[in-house]
Amino acid sequence: MPSPTPAGFLRAAAPGTRVVVRYRIPGGLTDALGELVSANDGECTVRTKRGDVVVDLGAVTAAKEVPPPPRRRARSD
Repeated sequence: MPSPTPAGFLRAAAPGTRVVVRYRIPGGLTDALGELVSANDGECTVRTKRGDVVVDLGAVTAAKEVPPPPRRRARSD
């Protein structure tokens, strides 16, 4: 069975899945890392540390699920 396209993966992923999405912007590529809020046939929304990022699925070049962020270590003073 062939693996889904990056856009197909995003449309099929459940909201709340932690993802990284690489997409084209003027002058190159950039990434959005965070929780998938929603995805439809035209765009997806990823909640990053800096806020929600809306990505046109036509600009997506790669996308995958990623593990939760590492826990912060307690400071030892």
